[in-house]
Amino acid sequence: MTADLFDDLPAPVSEERLADGAVLLRGFALAEATALVSAAEDVMRRAPLRHMVTPGGRAMAVAMTNCGPLGWVSDRRGYRYQGTDPVSGEPWPAMPGAMVALATRAADHAGYPGFVPDACLVNEYRAGTRLSLHQDRDELDFAAPIVSVSLGLPAVFLFGGQARSGPVSRYRLAHGDVVVWGGASRLAFHGVAPLAAGLHPLLGERRINLTFRRAR
Repeated sequence: MTADLFDDLPAPVSEERLADGAVLLRGFALAEATALVSAAEDVMRRAPLRHMVTPGGRAMAVAMTNCGPLGWVSDRRGYRYQGTDPVSGEPWPAMPGAMVALATRAADHAGYPGFVPDACLVNEYRAGTRLSLHQDRDELDFAAPIVSVSLGLPAVFLFGGQARSGPVSRYRLAHGDVVVWGGASRLAFHGVAPLAAGLHPLLGERRINLTFRRAR
């Protein structure tokens, strides 16, 4: 399979409702995928990926970094947003315009007009990497949605309800797919199953996930 099959080809967007307030927009970011990957690579060069440590002292499986006015961090002191990279002490890289525009457009399409993110988590997955079920609840205001963009290798997205022990649905996310959740689903538990090994024409053995949030 050649790389040109994954280049910025326009494709019809199909919508799949995951729950009240949550929607999967298949192929929504495909036309901008190459630009988004380039922007993410630039962010990762300026603020290198790292495995953050949980308050309990365990290294996270997913390598990550941030861009935008605020970045999400974790260490022995807890989970929080801050304006500087704890590794370099410098402000996080500015959020590239292509990222902001895509996140705003996806949120609007999903029924959340006026969304402007102030934080973007850039996560890198490799074969075997997983993200356990969790809620995004470190933001001050839960009125804004979460916008999650998948790039590279396909992944299985886990989406549940308000309780960790509740039923969980599984959705295959491909290159260019976008998930938006807010409203009644804003605090839904979600995660990613262990990534299957593969080779993507644009990102090789990796999956990059961009998660946009309004933290403040």
